[in-house]
Amino acid sequence: MTLILLPPSEGKTGRSRGRAVDFSTLSFPELNPVREQVLETLAKVSASADAHDVLGVGASLQHEVDRNTRWRTEPSVPASELYSGVLYDALGYATLSAGTKRRAANRLLVISAAWGALRPADRVPPYRLSMGTTLPGHGPLASVWRDPLNAVLVDVDGVIVDCRSSTYVAAWRPTGDQADKWVSVNVVRERDGVRSVVSHNAKHTRGLVARHLLESGKDPGTPKSLHKLVSERWNAELDRTGAGWTLTVVEHG
Repeated sequence: MTLILLPPSEGKTGRSRGRAVDFSTLSFPELNPVREQVLETLAKVSASADAHDVLGVGASLQHEVDRNTRWRTEPSVPASELYSGVLYDALGYATLSAGTKRRAANRLLVISAAWGALRPADRVPPYRLSMGTTLPGHGPLASVWRDPLNAVLVDVDGVIVDCRSSTYVAAWRPTGDQADKWVSVNVVRERDGVRSVVSHNAKHTRGLVARHLLESGKDPGTPKSLHKLVSERWNAELDRTGAGWTLTVVEHG
C-alpha cells in the first residue's frame, strides 16, 4: 500500500466549540507518551517570557502561542481540516469523492512536531510548533521523534511518496529495505533550458501529485511504476539518489 507523507502547515484551522483531544482515539497510540511530554513542555514554554524566541515566531502570532497553553481543552479538529495553505488547498481533501477519502484514510500521513504522525481522521487541537524547534529539556524535535517514528513505521512496506520539507524528513528517514521504495517529490521550473528550484509552487504541485495518486485508485508497487503513474499528468523524471529515489516534476515556462 502506498504511503504519502505530508508536512504540516504553519497555519491551522481551529473551531470555537467541540470536544477536546482524546488520546485513546489517535492513530499510533505508542506515540502518546512522547506526545504528552512534548505538549506539556510546549505549554510551559508558550507561557514563558521567551516563548517567541524559543518557538521562532513574532509578536503578531501571540494568539497562537497562547493557544498552545490550552491544548488539553481547545476543541479538536480532524487533521484533514486542521491543516491549510498551498499544499492542502491543492490536495483539496474536502472535495475528494467518498471512495477517495477512504483511500486517503490510511495512505495519507502528516508528520507533526507536536503529534509525531497523524492520519486524516485524527482529531487534535491547533498548535504552533515547528520540527526545527529545540524544546528545553528535549533538544531538537526531529531527534525527539526519530526513534518513536521508526518504531511505529517499521512495518511500512509499500512505496513511500515523500512530499515533506527537509526539516520534517529529519524526523523520519526510511532506511534499509524501506529506502528502496522511498521517493522524494521534487519540483523544478525549466525555462530556456535552465532549471530553478521553486518553493511556493512546489507545495502546490506536491498537493496535486498527492491528489492524483489518491484519485488514481492505484498503489504502485515500485518507484518506477510510481513514476509512470505521475507521468500520466506531468513531465517527471526518476533518479536514484543515495538511500532513496527522487521524482522530479518539471514545470515549463
